[in-house]
Amino acid sequence: MARPLTTASSGRMRFPDISPRAYEHPVDRGALATLRMVPGFAEVLKVVTGFFHERGEHLMALSSAVRVGPTQYPELHEIRTDCADTLGLDPLPDLYVTREAEPNAMTIGMETPFVVLTTGLVELLDVDSLRFVVGHEFGHVLSGHAVYRTMLLRLLDLRSTLSWTPMSAFGLRAVIGALNEWFRKSELSCDRAGLLCGQDPAAALRTHVLMAGGIDPARVDLEAFLRQADEYDSVESVRDSIAKLRNVELLSHPLAVVRAAQLQKWAASGEYRAILAGDYPRRDAEAPHRGWAEDVKSAARSYRESFASSADPLTKVFSDVGEAVSGAAGSLWSKLAPRGSTDGDDRR
Repeated sequence: MARPLTTASSGRMRFPDISPRAYEHPVDRGALATLRMVPGFAEVLKVVTGFFHERGEHLMALSSAVRVGPTQYPELHEIRTDCADTLGLDPLPDLYVTREAEPNAMTIGMETPFVVLTTGLVELLDVDSLRFVVGHEFGHVLSGHAVYRTMLLRLLDLRSTLSWTPMSAFGLRAVIGALNEWFRKSELSCDRAGLLCGQDPAAALRTHVLMAGGIDPARVDLEAFLRQADEYDSVESVRDSIAKLRNVELLSHPLAVVRAAQLQKWAASGEYRAILAGDYPRRDAEAPHRGWAEDVKSAARSYRESFASSADPLTKVFSDVGEAVSGAAGSLWSKLAPRGSTDGDDRR
């Protein structure tokens, strides 16, 4: 078993050539696999979107924000280079800090993605929490989420061109709900990437507490905070389930408390421990389409597991929808896959 490298100054592990498959949530990975199956689609989308938006976004950041470097926010520059080294990310993405009170971070761009942090976020978080956030954003870069997210946004924009009969409205609402579910799962994926960069579950939890409304994590009972996620998931009323659905239907990010609980669960998993021990898939061993069917099957299993562990009466409905979509994608792949492609486990 190959082992990761240790950073001498920090004791944190590095993961040379780590594949994003190592940390991607099964549902996120299944959606990405579906997109990647379309020959040339990602490349065309990059060119078109970059032509109209990306260069302007780079120029806007360059002209209105502070670009992090050795002499500008040197502590953030150190975090930036450390996270890139941890994930084997090359070239090193640019990092900007922009004046905005709302704590936020975003990854922008397709051909040359860069990261923007707001001053509200930089002022709110300590160094270890900032490492978690920068690692999260670099996870988006490594996973190629900019292409994936743009595709979803373009599909969502099609709402205005469709007939809003009651039947079509119901169907479109289900599709939008499924797409946003995948969108939120990409955030869970990149929380895992952030944890791999910081290797400090406590710092990740502090970040989630602060983003949820904590003024000082020391004044928050962390166990009680995480129990809120259990209470949220254990509702037994259909009325409450519908209210929950309406709360998240159009959200691009997971709810803060639920998100925190999801990451802490992964931090305690054997999967996370295996990565720290050097047992993870590597980019140089990946082949086109390899493991595609297994990805969509994993997505279906994830939906089934979410139902099995939840008391929410509507969870089964949406788990079945997600499983059906994943199953349909797998069936399509079995018909379209080129001869000799592998649809089993991708073992490396």
